[in-house]
Amino acid sequence: MNQRQAKFTRWAVGIGMALSVGAAMGQAYPSQAVKINVPFPPGGTTDILARQLAVELATKWAQPVVVENKSGASGTIYSEQLARSTPDGYTLMLTATHHVINPAIYKTLRYDTKTAFTPLAEVASVPSVLLVNPALPVKNVQELLAYGKAHPGKLSFGSAGTGGANHLSGELLKSMTGLEMLHVPYKGAAPALTDLLGGQIPVMVDSITGVLQHIKSGKVRALAVTSLKRSPVLPDVPTLDESGVKGFEATSWFGLYGPAHMKPELANKINTDVREVLSTAKLRALFLEQGAEPGTMTQPQFAKFVNSEVDKWAKVIATANVKLE
Repeated sequence: MNQRQAKFTRWAVGIGMALSVGAAMGQAYPSQAVKINVPFPPGGTTDILARQLAVELATKWAQPVVVENKSGASGTIYSEQLARSTPDGYTLMLTATHHVINPAIYKTLRYDTKTAFTPLAEVASVPSVLLVNPALPVKNVQELLAYGKAHPGKLSFGSAGTGGANHLSGELLKSMTGLEMLHVPYKGAAPALTDLLGGQIPVMVDSITGVLQHIKSGKVRALAVTSLKRSPVLPDVPTLDESGVKGFEATSWFGLYGPAHMKPELANKINTDVREVLSTAKLRALFLEQGAEPGTMTQPQFAKFVNSEVDKWAKVIATANVKLE
């Protein structure tokens, strides 16, 4: 064997060993409990999806997958904690569209959304629905618009927090129709829904997942969904586009993240495992019951999508001049 051949052989062996170590690392994960933190209060859409996903991942991984709620400041408080966590795959976050909206809302974030995290997997996309308390004398979007014009300053709408996807959906509705509504931000979707049910606020835009049971029971009235197509779980509820607000479209999506600098093979393993359980008939059925469409993006696709969403929402917020209240 000449010197060149010997050098090539050492290089090949080194590459082989590195690949073997990477493969072994992927196969060994997880060897202990995995924690998925939800940066919002219990009971909201993000929390529901996280807990359903955790059950299936725990079965696949044969390890506990624990969901904890760590809410505050539209998800930014825990996001900062995650950014400082060890990138070993045992501390993850499942959050909503807020994550890519926050950089344009909070001017003093202590992390860079594009570089402080590893986007791992899109978990679901969910249309939102325009809701009213049944005591409000309106049964469709046009009646809501007419009521707002007849009673200026009387309408308010709740959301999970300033700058969230559902807040911006409400602002978009206002801008497209001229409807006057005061925004009332809450620390999560669940407390906002509680006040809608109790009549403290008359209107809310929320993801279908967290409110479907209340729509079916008649505790809230659904006027329209925010997607361009009707939701299969609410086939009798028209879209805002069908209701006369032409071109209206705004949906929420939910993603799984880890800290920055996760090893590519680990990030890909988590993405592959998540997509595998999302494709099962059981989880698809559970998501469909709540109006959620399971995600299908690969890890690189999701990472690219997340960065594009940061840029998109920054432009929307600048145009609408949305500020923290």
